[in-house]
Amino acid sequence: VQLQASGGGLVQPGGSLRLSCAASGSIFRITHMGWYRQAPGKQRELVAVMPRGGSTTYADSVKGRFTISSDNANNAMYLQMNNLKPEDTAVYYCNGKTVIGVDYWGQGTQVTVSS
Repeated sequence: VQLQASGGGLVQPGGSLRLSCAASGSIFRITHMGWYRQAPGKQRELVAVMPRGGSTTYADSVKGRFTISSDNANNAMYLQMNNLKPEDTAVYYCNGKTVIGVDYWGQGTQVTVSS
């Protein structure tokens, strides 16, 4: 499984960005797709996860502002981020997890929220 994230950048507080994750390879193994982020000096944390056929879960800090979605026909996943705040600044990673808990990671894309 290969995952490639894109769409990061510099945005002002209150702005929006849309991250994309392109998946390829043996993606039939993946049961959960999600986004994580890691800010400088902090541990990687869950942003949103979307199980196949299940309900999405969001971190409390992004509820109501971020939306995770997928385009199964194109093996893609997205994270729409609205009303961005400086504390959203981090490297964002797309993640795919198999039923036995194996994790696949994309290379990360930097999101910087600053005026």
